[in-house]
Amino acid sequence: MDRYQLELDAPGFDRRGTVIRYGHWGRPVLVFPSEAGRAWDYENNGMVAAVAPLIDAGRIKLYCVDSFDAQTWSDRWLSLEERARRHGAYASWITDQVAGFIGSDTPGAPDAVVTGCSLGAYHALQFALTRADLFPVAICLSGNYDPTSWHAWGDRGEAAYFANPSHYVPNLHGDHLDWLRSRLFAVLVAGQGAWETHPTGALPSTQHLAHLLTEKGINHELDLWGHDVSHDWHWWQRQIAHHLPRFC
Repeated sequence: MDRYQLELDAPGFDRRGTVIRYGHWGRPVLVFPSEAGRAWDYENNGMVAAVAPLIDAGRIKLYCVDSFDAQTWSDRWLSLEERARRHGAYASWITDQVAGFIGSDTPGAPDAVVTGCSLGAYHALQFALTRADLFPVAICLSGNYDPTSWHAWGDRGEAAYFANPSHYVPNLHGDHLDWLRSRLFAVLVAGQGAWETHPTGALPSTQHLAHLLTEKGINHELDLWGHDVSHDWHWWQRQIAHHLPRFC
């Protein structure tokens, strides 16, 4: 299991973004870190080790990226609309540079899986819903999918609306909705123990988003773990090791 690190330009931010690859063969898996995390957090918190058998068997290649949350969603000095606009710059970095690198690094491979824990789960689902052409499978662990609940303030415009699955999913319709129904599969996972309801809101948000996807007929699975399962890395290790093998 070798580690390969790359720096890519991240226009609109104060530094280049880091991408770390683990593995040489298999289906690409794009990994978002937890809130304000860096590309190496997945390894440092035992998540790479949790899926090492898949890497060693040539079934997956992990691509772990920086979050830039500190300059977007986690900057409480900014209004929600400005946070969402800055998230748009991050989204462009992911879809233009990171996805382009993955495509050239893994030619001919199936489309990428996206995954993440906590705020990383939001990123995974948001990219799957908005760019299912690139990321048709999302494995989301303990996410909160409503940015208005993240200490939001200020007027909310188009940027905030289209960055909020809890708001735009109920209004999906027509050909685009039909395409998502044929293309997308989301796995929404949450525990029912410590910190999954308070203060993260992960459990109720996960249940609500699953309800919205059900109403729209978008393929997904809601997987609720027990009341002993907390909002923490040792449970996310077990959850990703349980779900990821199904998609590679």
